[in-house]
Amino acid sequence: MTQKKAGGAQRSRESVRMMHDMHYIRNYIGGALVDPEGGDWLPVLEPATGATIAMAAASDARDVDAAVRAAQQARHWATTPAEQRSRLLLRLATLVEEHLEELAALESRDNGKPLTLARTVDIPRAARNLRFFATAILHDHDEAHHSDTLALNYTLRRPIPVAACISPWNLPLYLFTWKIAPALAAGSCVVAKPSELTPLTAGRFAELCIEAGLPAGVLNIVHGRGADVGAPLCAHPDVPAISFTGGTRTGASIAATAAPMFKKLSLELGGKNPTIVFDDVDLEDILPTIVRSAFSNQGEICLCGSRILVQRGLYDRFRARFVDEVRALRVGDPLDPDTRIGALVSEEHLHKVLSYVQLAREEGGTVLCGGERIVPDGRCAGGAFLTPAVIDGLSAQCRTNQEEIFGPVVTLLPFDSEEEALAIANSTPYGLAASLWTRDLLRAHRVAGALEAGIVWVNCWMLRDLRTPFGGVKQSGIGREGGWEALRFFTEPTNVCIHLGTSP
Repeated sequence: MTQKKAGGAQRSRESVRMMHDMHYIRNYIGGALVDPEGGDWLPVLEPATGATIAMAAASDARDVDAAVRAAQQARHWATTPAEQRSRLLLRLATLVEEHLEELAALESRDNGKPLTLARTVDIPRAARNLRFFATAILHDHDEAHHSDTLALNYTLRRPIPVAACISPWNLPLYLFTWKIAPALAAGSCVVAKPSELTPLTAGRFAELCIEAGLPAGVLNIVHGRGADVGAPLCAHPDVPAISFTGGTRTGASIAATAAPMFKKLSLELGGKNPTIVFDDVDLEDILPTIVRSAFSNQGEICLCGSRILVQRGLYDRFRARFVDEVRALRVGDPLDPDTRIGALVSEEHLHKVLSYVQLAREEGGTVLCGGERIVPDGRCAGGAFLTPAVIDGLSAQCRTNQEEIFGPVVTLLPFDSEEEALAIANSTPYGLAASLWTRDLLRAHRVAGALEAGIVWVNCWMLRDLRTPFGGVKQSGIGREGGWEALRFFTEPTNVCIHLGTSP
């Protein structure tokens, strides 16, 4: 549904009052908060209640054009000294930290995640992203090669003038800053598109950019649907680089647009991540982390382990204990500090996840627990809540075990040998992340090296060092984010070769 902000004589007094009281999330273009060119707005729904909590700009290609022009006019950012860029980004990080409680509340209301998760993970990580890249640029270096042919080669890296940064709805500010921080640090100007489902923290971040004194046009934020904003942004002839996190199907569409235009691409896409548990582990010690890796953020994290492979000697005991732990997870109001599982991001997504639970039954699986919609008492009676589901009895090749569900649904699969575990783990079209659990150090190295994944955790999950490359293989994407990989993506290298004269 799209609504016009501008009213008419036919609008009732009550409607006028509601429109006046409603919070509007405007575009951030050229250093100012501006209404969308077409005057259209999208309702922002709170997943936990189903209520409209804001209206976001329903932008189109005209707004994208305006944002790209503003970014082009701010190209002086590329020649701004690194120390000055660093100070501004550090100021932004400080403002995020100073507004942690406010931003966490917005993130929880916008996404449905537990407030405690937003407060302890999402918003602190957003500040860390800004601080990491703000300080990294102070330690950058150029490459030089003195060759035997009496020539000196050195490499210059020039910032890409305008970059598109498109972030998803599951970790709204966390992944928004993960993209824009290295771009801004490298000296690129950015046109960013947050998800239309979760625009609240990006809207507030724009206000913090103004407060921090970020120069006009350096960062531009355009809200709206993917077809109306994301597509024209990716196809814009004056945007030579695109960094996108989201679904594999959308990523394929972006790649098809970008390839004939020879745009630079970084795509972080879907995952169907395996968790591999060998029978030499201490089950009680590892169980809490494996439960967290399966269901954190309602399973709406691309790094969640949605396929749990357990060596057969441990399988029955693991299944019983794991189901007990999952049944104990509290599902409900994200504002309740005891809630472990909040609301799914939307009613539409809830039905998608439910359809996979039904598909699992049709494919011969047994739902050991969960997979049911619940209606909490009180303010969350209209929310999109689902009990976490554990399923076994499925083949490794069935759709439930091959397709990304992106919700609180995991499958259990037994295996006998190391070779069988690897065959199952690598059998999907995805290759984003994996975790393996064993006390055998040699086995850990063997299996980690043979897994088709961009990141492998051994006896842990979600321990992140921002210096390391992050991304996936196969249909999980192309390119890498994090550390120097991210900063290099937003630059173009030029090699300079200087002849030093002939030898005596």
